[in-house]
Amino acid sequence: KGLFAQQYGRFEARAQMPTGKGLWPAIWMLGSNIDSVSWPACGEIDFMETIGTDISTNHGSLHMPNGYGPSGTYSLPGGASFADAFHTFAVDWAPNSIKWSVDGNVYETRTPADLGGNRWVYDHPFYLIMNLAVGGYWPGDPDGSTSFPQQLVVDYVHVTTSDTSGGGTGGHAITGIGGKWVDVAG
Repeated sequence: KGLFAQQYGRFEARAQMPTGKGLWPAIWMLGSNIDSVSWPACGEIDFMETIGTDISTNHGSLHMPNGYGPSGTYSLPGGASFADAFHTFAVDWAPNSIKWSVDGNVYETRTPADLGGNRWVYDHPFYLIMNLAVGGYWPGDPDGSTSFPQQLVVDYVHVTTSDTSGGGTGGHAITGIGGKWVDVAG
């Protein structure tokens, strides 16, 4: 927050998940206007969210002023686990659509029409958050089967703009202060 915010484009991260009861890794975005409108009115876009006991399923979702919004899931084929190897998680965000993908497979697309009349709040800059929560309402608390230490390993994060309204195509890499890449290498 306060370091980087972007409106529209492709947000992509290559990461490997931890596994174990009570673990909740996520790569997500919050509206940069959170201080003035609060959550969830600022909007939230989750593009990598798993829980340690179901590490073969990724959840992509929206949160908006009325709370939790549309969600989609992607499960790896053949019962593979996101903990076994690195995978690429992405969201392509355009003015009136958001598309989620894993390893290049688009598994969910949402537009204002999908919100049942609720306000589309995905029209301003958002910033990225990467975290590994331990415990919480969704994954529950760790137990004796959960080994520690654990880590969410992030190989890279790429953010690109889009020269088209489709998001994620024809764009260019974002550069930050002093001409440095915004990409984060782990």
